Amino acid sequence: MKIKPAYKKILLIIPILIVLILLSISLGSVNISLADVFSIIFQNNTDNEAFYNIIYSYRLPKSLTSIFAGAALGFAGLQMQTLFRNPLAGPFVLGISSGASLGVAFLVLLGIGVNGTLAYWGMTISSIIGSLSVLLLVVLVSIRLKDSMSLLLVGLMFGAFTSAIVSVMQYFSTAEDIQNFLFWTFGTTGNLSWSELKIFIPTILIGIAIGYWQAKPLNALLMGENYAQSMGLRIKNVRLFLVISTSILAGIVTAFCGPIAFLGLAVPHISRILFRSSNHFVLIPATLLLGACLLLICDLIAQVPFSDLVLPINAVTSLFGAPVVIWLIVRRKNMSRNFG
Repeated sequence: MKIKPAYKKILLIIPILIVLILLSISLGSVNISLADVFSIIFQNNTDNEAFYNIIYSYRLPKSLTSIFAGAALGFAGLQMQTLFRNPLAGPFVLGISSGASLGVAFLVLLGIGVNGTLAYWGMTISSIIGSLSVLLLVVLVSIRLKDSMSLLLVGLMFGAFTSAIVSVMQYFSTAEDIQNFLFWTFGTTGNLSWSELKIFIPTILIGIAIGYWQAKPLNALLMGENYAQSMGLRIKNVRLFLVISTSILAGIVTAFCGPIAFLGLAVPHISRILFRSSNHFVLIPATLLLGACLLLICDLIAQVPFSDLVLPINAVTSLFGAPVVIWLIVRRKNMSRNFG
């Protein structure tokens, strides 16, 4: 696909994203009409104080969290799949999610406490420390490795190692602590306040900027590392920037929203199938927008409109997304041809 027609196709996703944002704000345990949503957001109407508080204190932050978390996970997956030239690679393949889980497990399963506002920040900070610790180890190892496949295996080993520590800690923990840890693993996009979004959104934008800067090297990597090196590409530098970008994106989302599966793996495939392109100048904006749309859809399903039920977002992303991806892959038949 040529770039200009592809960009026209990408622009068509923007109205869909706007509709999903409005539905995300409108639907929930308390349904607010679209007319009221428009009135409160665009005219700052405060006549209905309850609706005003629901929108500005909960639903608008939740929608923004879904948009940026979905975009971040989708883009992180795209970078990993291209770097490793492996359709099964995802943002958590480097063990970053497992590192975040280990950080939270140390806080929760050791019985330090998870009650109150400070406890929430404690879980977030411990999650960031866990993911950053694994990130530093991965970056140190990546400097010494010559090929990306070895780094993939090292990432999987880091993930297995941290998961094993969490399992041992769970075995010796009380039922109450295990339950608290389990709630964190469900994932959610509804816990962030405006002050937390001031950290969440800029951090994601930094991660996206670092990754987008490597768009041209990503196109070269599709032809293989040897070909990319023959073109003058410094593989180690590119790999380091991609690892840092992915770690920032996956780490910050896991820290604030908990582990959210499926999106990082599926969104890049959906982008390639819809746009029939391997050009990262097309795939990156497509993946960002589709990731945002997909997590908004999953969040809408998780809210179970017209009821008081709220399903775990981590379960919804896999439960409803995996069959869709299987259907798309069966239609395309051969995903590996996208990787040179």
